Amino acid sequence: MLRFDHTVCGDLGQALRREWLETNGIGGFASSTIVGLDTRRYHGLLTAALHPPGDRYLLLAKLEETLVVGDRRHELSANQYPGTVHPDGFELQREFRLDPFPVFVWAADGFVLEKSVLLVHGENTVVVTYALRREAGTEAGAVDVPVALEVRPLIAFRDFHATTHENDGIDRRVVLGDGLASITPYGGLPTLHVAHDARRVDASGDWYRSFEYAVERARGLDFREDLYQPFTLHFDVGASGSATVVAGTEPRRATDAAALVRSEKERRAALIAGVPHTDVLQRTLVGAADQYVVRRGPGKSVIAGYPWFGDWGRDTFISVRGLCLATGRIDVAREILLAWTEVVSEGMLPNRFADHGEQPEYNSVDAALWFVVAARELIDAAAAAGRPLPVAEVEAVWRAIEAILEGYVRGTRHRIGLDESDALLFAGEPGVQLTWMDAKIGDWVVTPRIGKPVEIQALWLAALHAAGARSDRWTPLLARGRESFTRRFWNASAGCLYDVVDPDGHAGAADGSFRPNQILAVGGLPIALLDGERARAVVDGVESRLWTPLGLRSLAPGETGYVARYHGGPRERDAAYHQGTVWPWLLGPFVEAWVRVRGATPAVKQAARERFLSPLATHLSDAGLGHVSEIADAEAPHEPAGCPFQAWSVAEALRLVRQVLA
Repeated sequence: MLRFDHTVCGDLGQALRREWLETNGIGGFASSTIVGLDTRRYHGLLTAALHPPGDRYLLLAKLEETLVVGDRRHELSANQYPGTVHPDGFELQREFRLDPFPVFVWAADGFVLEKSVLLVHGENTVVVTYALRREAGTEAGAVDVPVALEVRPLIAFRDFHATTHENDGIDRRVVLGDGLASITPYGGLPTLHVAHDARRVDASGDWYRSFEYAVERARGLDFREDLYQPFTLHFDVGASGSATVVAGTEPRRATDAAALVRSEKERRAALIAGVPHTDVLQRTLVGAADQYVVRRGPGKSVIAGYPWFGDWGRDTFISVRGLCLATGRIDVAREILLAWTEVVSEGMLPNRFADHGEQPEYNSVDAALWFVVAARELIDAAAAAGRPLPVAEVEAVWRAIEAILEGYVRGTRHRIGLDESDALLFAGEPGVQLTWMDAKIGDWVVTPRIGKPVEIQALWLAALHAAGARSDRWTPLLARGRESFTRRFWNASAGCLYDVVDPDGHAGAADGSFRPNQILAVGGLPIALLDGERARAVVDGVESRLWTPLGLRSLAPGETGYVARYHGGPRERDAAYHQGTVWPWLLGPFVEAWVRVRGATPAVKQAARERFLSPLATHLSDAGLGHVSEIADAEAPHEPAGCPFQAWSVAEALRLVRQVLA
């Protein structure tokens, strides 16, 4: 459980940097800061996935709450408006905790109000419950006064990447029923049903204007929004001691809340049932891992990061190893990988599925190779657990693997294909970003890496090695490729590996930029392409030039194009994205390499836990609470940035905890 008292909640600077996340397993989510002041356009109480896991719309932005004790009104919410924060409910907030859901606690006039928020798994439904109690020490001699709670829903009903503004097209009508208020503000979008146990509903509404989102402003994006308040719920919490709101795209009853809360608590408890209570890091990461797994059609996929990413191929196959295989969720890994076998095209797998159902994008050289690695590990893990995959499913996986390797040998999109001269993989053409360093601004690919990137060769050879379990037809190609890799990638003068050989198709040339990609030749994959002194030199060089407490820099300080801070508008941020910015997911390959070159003894593993996992444990109480951020600044204090909740960052931390350092 993560907990913050008034010293943090009452300090806006500290409070607004800490965000919470709730997800529903179908792509929907809720998120905000620990004081409920929204700093992103993505913050809200119900972002619904209308066609899971995509087509996401922010329906219910927030609930404005007022606690009325006698004739004294206490505003509990907080919003940023031009030049001011209003109201200042954070001043009354005693506590925020994840237990396991977000819980907010306020105190006023001798009463304590506790609010919890959860999303129902598999539904676009949010459950908000309130509990009122006397503050300790006030019972004796306390004067009885009426206590009411007013709750005003604010709705957005817009694409979750956008903002909404006051307009005349909104349908203000509220349909009232027994314990239910429903509104359909725009045609083509679903009805929002708000179940409640309020004593009265005031169906008059109005616009709240000019909310400002500080993070969006800093990111150079649209940062102002108007939200509509369709009605007000009036609860007599003094008499009942509680209040309930259940809002979603399907009508529910307020009386459903208790069962929904109980079921979700049981589901989440089962996820961490086998993890010792004393291992807080592992319990937190295992709980976080579940929030990235989503339904896609009859199968499953992985959301790359919240709040703005969808399911991406590369991220899914890197992440499934830690999110599912390392946690023993073999059936989930099976559903994910089998779902992706159906979209192999010309040897490639999609880099991403668009949020609104456009055609998938096939512009990744490594997504398919990561699939091969993960698929082989799935087959092996299932067999080792005594739950081997059915023969038909094993055959489907191997057909996909063969299709990928054959496609790459023949040659496919974007000049991806085998170079017969050295059995390595060439990839790239102008204007296309194919590796994980994929920032693109207009027509400018920031780190094009056309040629033979080092980590692509490590993945290619790991994929050939994986396929060798099925057929020896790939063995000669693997042997030739390994020999070529050893000969062509070693930079003797620098004692490290080149980042790209044959850059831009210039045979025999090499790009010596010092980047973290070389670490995958030593750690992070089932086979290591280097050993001995060379492997140690790579690991030591990466540690001295790239390691930070939150991960590896994407480019070493002093290299041409190095950027120390990730900030500014879209162009400035994308220009820094892989030019120094720290990536936590790379800790997985790096720490595995660090341990390998030192012999992987219990003492070495313990040293690695102390040196590399302790900073991650601290980070879980910052930025995206209980999760690991997407990126961080290259220089101290290494401020977290990008998505505060990132799948492969959590996954690789879990893979370290559960497998590499176990």
